[in-house]
Amino acid sequence: MLARYTTVREFGSREIVIKKSRFIGHARQASTEEEAVAFIEQMKKKYRDAAHNCSAYLVGERDEWQKALDDGEPSGTAGKPILEVIKNRGLKNTVVVVTRYFGGIMLGAGGLVRAYTDGAVAGIDAADPIVKVLHREVTVDIDYTWYGKLENVLRDRGVRVGDVAFADRVRVLCLPEAGESERFQHWITDFTQGQALLESGEERYFIAGE
Repeated sequence: MLARYTTVREFGSREIVIKKSRFIGHARQASTEEEAVAFIEQMKKKYRDAAHNCSAYLVGERDEWQKALDDGEPSGTAGKPILEVIKNRGLKNTVVVVTRYFGGIMLGAGGLVRAYTDGAVAGIDAADPIVKVLHREVTVDIDYTWYGKLENVLRDRGVRVGDVAFADRVRVLCLPEAGESERFQHWITDFTQGQALLESGEERYFIAGE
């Protein structure tokens, strides 16, 4: 799994007007190619009265699935520019559809490329780009005498903390970045003078800074 990657937070949509043509950029996160294709079909159905619903997606840790669709526009003037915006913004697991309502003025190949580029940017910005960081669950089981000290140092070091369970001992779910997990566990062992019981768990993504 990637240590971190950039994608969009949620569905977003924004309209721009270029020489009387309306371009509506739509973007959302897609964890599989099937999700990306389903979103494209959803937008095409919703905006079936539009002249074009051009699209592109980039999915997979190594961008294994990517596709650009011109939907009737001249080849290379719509889908490819949308895909290039996704790549240039450093996004992964992202699908973008740009809907066009023709305004009666021909834009030419260069104009179409710029318009679909701007439409893709508008949709992506509306969907709120975020960075996802991979963390690993590390449960720290300690005696009550250590809990206050541990709580303070975790806060000082900026370590993400999940649930805390109080029983005969205290179990604190810590969530260090996955790449720092081993070092974190060594540090906890040293800090508690070997009195903490550690249990490593699953990896999961969190949004950076939240």
